[in-house]
Amino acid sequence: MKKLPQLICLLLLFISFSSLAQTTKSSKIDVNKDVDIVKVYEQLAMEGYGTPRIYKELANAYYFKNEYKKAKKWFEQLFKLQKPLDATLKHRYRQTLKALNIAHANNEYLAVVKLD
Repeated sequence: MKKLPQLICLLLLFISFSSLAQTTKSSKIDVNKDVDIVKVYEQLAMEGYGTPRIYKELANAYYFKNEYKKAKKWFEQLFKLQKPLDATLKHRYRQTLKALNIAHANNEYLAVVKLD
């Protein structure tokens, strides 16, 4: 009978340790946490591996960061490879030119082609 309270205490001690062991978090390292994708895309473009998707991502990234000179550069790289058919991209490019005080009336990428 004297061992029963000791066994109960020992059992409660083991239960508390096992519950504490289950609540601790394992610290995983996220290797993508500190990667700046804009820098990676820019490096790819500078090395000659630029694609329309990369140019579009760079243009949009710099547009939303309010770095309009860089955004203009990447919009024009994109438009050299493919015609600007997306209205959103045209609008962002127009706004970029407006922010840089560049007239967009006779811009070759924003010219409207009329078929009569």
